[in-house]
Amino acid sequence: MNEMKPVFLIGFMGSGKTTWGRKLATKTERTFVDLDEVIVHEIGMPIAEYFTKYGEAAFRQVESRTLKNLPLSEPTVISTGGGTPCYFDNMAWMNETGTTVYFYLPPKALWDRLVQTDIASRPALKGLSGQELLADITSKLADRTSYYEQATHIVNHLSLQLDELVDLIR
Repeated sequence: MNEMKPVFLIGFMGSGKTTWGRKLATKTERTFVDLDEVIVHEIGMPIAEYFTKYGEAAFRQVESRTLKNLPLSEPTVISTGGGTPCYFDNMAWMNETGTTVYFYLPPKALWDRLVQTDIASRPALKGLSGQELLADITSKLADRTSYYEQATHIVNHLSLQLDELVDLIR
């Protein structure tokens, strides 16, 4: 295994990328990076505010630039945003640069997880609830699946064990 190769965690919002990323980084003695946190630091405001002020296209440009400028000189686990793999050449770049792991969850499981979070902090879901939210998740997931499935590894979050995840990236 190339211990220096970064691991990029991808998947829909609420799929557990950040939670699993922290666990994986700790278990494998890697640095953990949450791409959204790096972006917030770079733009100096919450992502939802940036979306409102400048629009999604401007955000996606910042996201792609930030992703490709991450310092990857040490072993790192990177939790990406849900849309990161779906814009520009981000997915191809992540696959060329490191190992990608797609955290799959079915739409209903994503909905169950997302309704327990602060929806307002997620610009792509702002103003949605109930069946409308589930329909939006189902639609967006269908649009993004072709990107997500380009990952080196696909894991079902519902049955995932940390040791299995560690074994996958080795």
